[in-house]
Amino acid sequence: MNRMQRIFATVAICLGVVAFAAEASDEEPSPELEEIVVTAHPLAGDGLAQPSDVMETDELDRKIVDNIGATVGNEPGIHNSAYGVGAGRPVIHGLGGARVRIMEERIDTLDVSVSSGDHAVTVDPYLVERVEILKGSSTLLYGSGAIGGVVDVQTNRIPNKVPDGIEGSFGVQGSDNGNGRNGSLRLDGGGSNIAWHIDAFARESDDYDIPGFAESAAFRAAEEEEHHDEDEHEDEHEDDDHGHEEEGHEEEAYGHLTGSGVEVRGGSVGFSLVGDFGFAGIATSSLDSTYGIPGHSHAHGHHDEEHEEHGDEEEHHDEEEEEHHDDEETPPVVDLEQTRIDLEAGLVDPFAGIENLNFRLGINDYEHAENEAGEVGTLFTNEAWEARTELTHASINGWSGALGMQLGNREFSVAGEEAFTPPVDTSTSGLFWVGERSLGEFGLEAGLRYDRVAHDPAIGQSRSFNGVSASLGLIVPLSERWQGTLLTDFSSRAPVGEELYSDSPHPGTGVFEEGDPGLGNEKARNFASTLSGGGDDWSLLGTFYYTQFSGFIYQAATGEEREGFDLRRYSQSDATFPGFEVEGRVTVAKWAEGTLDIGAFFDMVAPSIDVSGNDNLPLIPPDRIGLSLEFTNDRLRLNVDYVRASEQNDVAEFELPTESYDDLRARIAWRFRAGDSTVDVFLAGRNLTDDEQRLHTSVVKDMVPQPGRTIETGVRMRF
Repeated sequence: MNRMQRIFATVAICLGVVAFAAEASDEEPSPELEEIVVTAHPLAGDGLAQPSDVMETDELDRKIVDNIGATVGNEPGIHNSAYGVGAGRPVIHGLGGARVRIMEERIDTLDVSVSSGDHAVTVDPYLVERVEILKGSSTLLYGSGAIGGVVDVQTNRIPNKVPDGIEGSFGVQGSDNGNGRNGSLRLDGGGSNIAWHIDAFARESDDYDIPGFAESAAFRAAEEEEHHDEDEHEDEHEDDDHGHEEEGHEEEAYGHLTGSGVEVRGGSVGFSLVGDFGFAGIATSSLDSTYGIPGHSHAHGHHDEEHEEHGDEEEHHDEEEEEHHDDEETPPVVDLEQTRIDLEAGLVDPFAGIENLNFRLGINDYEHAENEAGEVGTLFTNEAWEARTELTHASINGWSGALGMQLGNREFSVAGEEAFTPPVDTSTSGLFWVGERSLGEFGLEAGLRYDRVAHDPAIGQSRSFNGVSASLGLIVPLSERWQGTLLTDFSSRAPVGEELYSDSPHPGTGVFEEGDPGLGNEKARNFASTLSGGGDDWSLLGTFYYTQFSGFIYQAATGEEREGFDLRRYSQSDATFPGFEVEGRVTVAKWAEGTLDIGAFFDMVAPSIDVSGNDNLPLIPPDRIGLSLEFTNDRLRLNVDYVRASEQNDVAEFELPTESYDDLRARIAWRFRAGDSTVDVFLAGRNLTDDEQRLHTSVVKDMVPQPGRTIETGVRMRF
């Protein structure tokens, strides 16, 4: 099935869902469209022109996996930039890294995950109560780092109400692949006008099994071709040694991914004062994580070059080769520690004209060491804070909305053998307003933001950037069942320190990264149109988007080598990101206490860069088609989810293609009830076909596949 056939097949399925549901409900009035309230956006209470998604309760329970990127990575329009299971960030509409902001309760996670794919996000998904996703530019509310979208995870660590009694959740589970085991506990309680929160979690797993070689077929073929060319210039002794080394390497790298184990522990305590005025509270949290980085690269040509230069030093060369091989057998380990303090105050009617005032502050102390052979090779530290104040104002000339201010500071440092960028202090500030009003039956949204970003490196020239973002959206009710939205916006992103000042090998990405201190703002003009429909027994949502970038910042392949690594240079060119996603659901059968739903989705993005020759960008996700089946009643919940990711052959210069794969998941849970408490005992499976899964959005996809067949079982309680 080719690409166009997959598109037509998915659209046909979704249209069939709508036709079936509409015919089945012709004689019954349909309720108004259900609105998804996204608390990360102050206008969401009346619907949003911007595409968005929410995951919570039962859906979140069944989709939670090792990291936040993997947890949301099968949602329409969203992928995972996986680095094994220890690290993973969301990729939204083909954009990831510094263009997607991950937040905890509307404040940045304040880690260093944007600087490299092997750096973990410091939010454990097993304690998350709700995930909100804004697809597309969200710079109006959250600054230039949200030019591609926002993922806001909510943990309720600062309570905003006093619960009746003690509420919470508890979960334990284990898996066969990698001998995974984890447990989490959350408690919320209080009395009078004091509320408190406690949570704790622990998760660990050994190296996981894979269905084939760690290295992809395309990578092995490229290596064989390279070695064949080298062998023509080597003597018989070198040829024999090389063959022996590769044979041992392949045998070790089959069926098992060395260095993929994970161990994570953490928790938090929070308190709030709650009253008629609103609430004010504080929380402190900590996280300790240790995980392997199996895709960590060494200079691929370094020792061969030394041999050419010093051909008479064979003994010294052999010792270096042995040491180099040992390094590959034992990938580095990240030892991460974070301590964070959060403060929040929410005031109701604080003064005339202002309905609500919310203040949030996050203060972060972060470091992680990349240890090789038990010794610290590179140390990353990030002392950072971020604050935002948001005021919801009463209607002014028909416009209601919110205005606010955001400030932040980041002291980022890398020290050691693999310090690919100098220490950089970054300060940010922003002012914004978003508002909405009614125009008869239509809804109109508008917003404006001004940002300033300043970088002060220890080595190099300081830079500062000013940016303006604006948006205009229209919500059009088409009928009781259907609604359309149109959104156009202009956004601006300042380059991050790594894009400006990198000048060193970066083994985490496997390349020599060279920044450009002369980079300017990255600007984007975006258009998005969404059509949604729904009733009691069906729903359909389709979004088309087109983003045109001016001065898009990317790593351009040069074809050169530096210190044994491929040289990638940060550059700017114009680029376009057109894409489409559609999802549908229908209830096909009902019983006295149960329903059977089927669903389908399709997503695609086809960006291009305005350069001569190959105009493909790297790390672009493939087209996907998904099908789902869900049976629920008062006791039993059964889910089957299937995703087919197509091959990705539209690759950038010096990038290898990725083969298609299947992802079949299933989960069955039996629910017990006792008053307001529920207990789910579940059995689940991921990658049930044991397919070789390589995510094209991962910088190490040719060396680090996803886990093979995994069976999980556990208990989750909510009370």
